[in-house]
Amino acid sequence: MTRISSVLARIVVLAGLAAMAACSTESNGAPPTGGRPAVAVTVAPVVEASLEQSIEVVGAVQPKFSADVKSEVTGTVREVYVTEWVPVKKGQRLARLDTSEAEARIAALEAVEAQGRVAESRARREYERAQQLKEFGLITPQAFDDARSAVEAAEAATRAAAAQVAAAETGLAKSLIVAPMDGVVAFRGVSVGDRVENMGGDAPLFRIVDNRLLDLTVSVPSSRLAEVRVGQPIDFSTDALPDRTFTGQVRFINPEIDPASRSARVVAEVVNRDGALKGGSFVKGRIVVERRAGVRQVPREALLNWNLDERTADLFVAKGDQVEKQRVHTGSSNGTMVEITSGVQTGDQVVVRGGFSIRPGDKVAITTGEGA
Repeated sequence: MTRISSVLARIVVLAGLAAMAACSTESNGAPPTGGRPAVAVTVAPVVEASLEQSIEVVGAVQPKFSADVKSEVTGTVREVYVTEWVPVKKGQRLARLDTSEAEARIAALEAVEAQGRVAESRARREYERAQQLKEFGLITPQAFDDARSAVEAAEAATRAAAAQVAAAETGLAKSLIVAPMDGVVAFRGVSVGDRVENMGGDAPLFRIVDNRLLDLTVSVPSSRLAEVRVGQPIDFSTDALPDRTFTGQVRFINPEIDPASRSARVVAEVVNRDGALKGGSFVKGRIVVERRAGVRQVPREALLNWNLDERTADLFVAKGDQVEKQRVHTGSSNGTMVEITSGVQTGDQVVVRGGFSIRPGDKVAITTGEGA
């Protein structure tokens, strides 16, 4: 029995050594078949479409036309005809000052004018008699000259009185405050009983604004200023109306650059027919500096090793279940899409996701991205 046990033990040991040798041979032998597994990638086609280049800007809109209405004469307010936020037409009455003093002054001046006309009439009659006496030699030259001078003096006095009446009537007309333009009453700073001074103070009686045409003022970095031209469109939106996009047109480019911000002011004109935009609104937008149709382009994410100075980049083109690395030349960009001037053709499928983990010739598992 002892001898049988020893033989069995020796067989078990040999079997264990054989198993270990087999495992060692499997781990150190030829590599397993099957190759590198397919890499999951997302592709999108090379497309031809319009390409826009733009400059992102922020700014504010203000009414292009507005007017602060003040009184040209001193007086007490007797009537106010409008309230705030109401539309008015040019020439419409806004308020009226007390005119009793002006009317009394006009009456007094008209009386003076009437007296002057009476004196002028008397002087003319005296001059006519002097002319008759001169024909018969019954008046001295001095007396005749005095009669003629009296007529001239009376005429001058009449004209002076008439001018004073006209000035007083002008002042009376200015007691009626009217709107200088079409618009909306944005501010009313006067009530019945207030005393207003002749163009005095900083605060106006009324402020009239015309919101139908607005000026949008934005700042453009000096590095992009050369791309801006008068007439270019500017698309923008405001937080007050997040679902709407408005459009203006560049009208003025400041020739001076602010040394502190290294930017220049650009003013665009915005038509606001429905009055949706309000003066003082803060806006965000973009100036469209270039717009071209039929431009071959790819998503920005497809580019690898993009050299902006040399305008070159790499991308992977999917062909069947494999990819090939391709060098391309780039053009303009709008931030999300990049123009490709050479290297790929319209319709080629380029890798937009997963490109960093693949090598040329790798097998890929393709899914389709946006734009396919």
